[in-house]
Amino acid sequence: MEIINTTVLIIGAGFGGVATAIELRRSGIHDIVILEASDEVGGVWRENTYPGSGCDVPSPLYSFSFAPNTEWPRRYALQPDILAYLRQVARRSGVLGLVRFRSEAVSAEFDPGSARWHVRTADGTVYAARVLIPATGQLSRPAYPSIPGIDTFTGVSFHSARWDHECDLSGKRVAVIGTGASAVQFTPFLQRRAASVKVFQRTAPYIMPKRDRVYTDRQRHILRALPILQKADRLGFWLYTEFAQECLSRWQFFTPLFRVQTRRHLRKQVADPVLRKKLTPDYALGCKRVLFSNDYYPALTQSNVDVVTEGIDAITPQGVRTADGTLHEADVIVYGTGFAATDLLASVTVRGLDGRTLSDAWREGARAHLGITVPGFPNLFLMYGPNTNLGGGSIIYMLESQARYIRSAVQFLLAHPGRYLDVRAEAEQRWDDEVQSRLARSVWTRCHSWYRNAYGRVVSNWPGRTSEYRRRTRRMDPADFHVVPAHSAPNKRTSAPTAVPDAVSGTASDPLN
Repeated sequence: MEIINTTVLIIGAGFGGVATAIELRRSGIHDIVILEASDEVGGVWRENTYPGSGCDVPSPLYSFSFAPNTEWPRRYALQPDILAYLRQVARRSGVLGLVRFRSEAVSAEFDPGSARWHVRTADGTVYAARVLIPATGQLSRPAYPSIPGIDTFTGVSFHSARWDHECDLSGKRVAVIGTGASAVQFTPFLQRRAASVKVFQRTAPYIMPKRDRVYTDRQRHILRALPILQKADRLGFWLYTEFAQECLSRWQFFTPLFRVQTRRHLRKQVADPVLRKKLTPDYALGCKRVLFSNDYYPALTQSNVDVVTEGIDAITPQGVRTADGTLHEADVIVYGTGFAATDLLASVTVRGLDGRTLSDAWREGARAHLGITVPGFPNLFLMYGPNTNLGGGSIIYMLESQARYIRSAVQFLLAHPGRYLDVRAEAEQRWDDEVQSRLARSVWTRCHSWYRNAYGRVVSNWPGRTSEYRRRTRRMDPADFHVVPAHSAPNKRTSAPTAVPDAVSGTASDPLN
């Protein structure tokens, strides 16, 4: 059996995988392979092609600091434009040539004798890599609700992340299950196409107005001539999101300011007091994801839309039956029920030292030092790992921070051949204790949401500012790791060097630093 050797193996060619590859290449590391299960780059922006799919972070901030784009069609970019941007960055940076498409990683096992990860793909190909970087993200696997009879429906049904573009919705009775970020974006489209739409709502989301606008040719010309304007826009919104992030985690006495905006937005767009009451959240603002939309509420006020708040009892061959016994007949069911965000890397069987699996290590919830490294899984560095998601702000900023940290670790390994890095359990425990303690005081523990797992543990969100995370991931600290010679037994550890080579420190190019 042929084994393909490489220094760095990245799983996933979304924003995280591309960011890491670019950071490594910029520091002179070129022996990289990226495994991508699909036939193109894009990650979540390749998969979510539903009508209205877009980002709720302004384009100047939802982009790489080193690759500003003055050609965005609008302030809040839609899915096709974000995907086109990522493709362009991957191509221009030379990353596209590193990707092995239609290569789905199914297992990864660390060999302490060779200090290499052996990664097998679905077609049987094996890669041996010194460093393994899973960049599959938290929002890659669609989540379906556990409703009795879900497989009995005789009409057309699909998840928003697997949108059926062949389905003709004209004249159809459509049931929408879920009222999260995706549903808020695609429901207005359904209202305009379908004969009737029933939105089954378990909890009403908080919705803020979206300060969107189309960029004119003149405005884009000005941005090209004066790029400092786009940098200023990026900086301004970044400062706003830093404030919002603190309000969610520490400064909750400020949240009434945001609640006033959501109530005013609801009151302005929904005149019917009965419907408005249905759409009024009954939990702390920010506990679930705050959404942004200008057309969701108006869609719900139309005569062909009904908001159903009765709990769903079952899916039947004819439609949706609610707890009050009513059968809501439907021709199409669209699931806007989000992703299995707490089941990180569930699609890949990962075995570390002593054959222990990552799923076993994360039995009560995913956890990792800095959201990046896990004890017992040497030379494995996660992108968009546990507790690195944001309640507010741009995940791209966090991904760049993680990529720089990983780059410093890879440089350290290259400077110390024949060794591997295994993060110390006590370092990971200190980090987790701190993060969970801070999260316990945040708004995210005050209700049930996709941020928390079945044990009540918040496994998704970072409880601080992105600037703090950037500072704390500035570079890899060898003192946090066991530095182990290859060919030694897994329990034999050596003391870590006291300093990182000068090349590891690097410099940041982001104007927000």
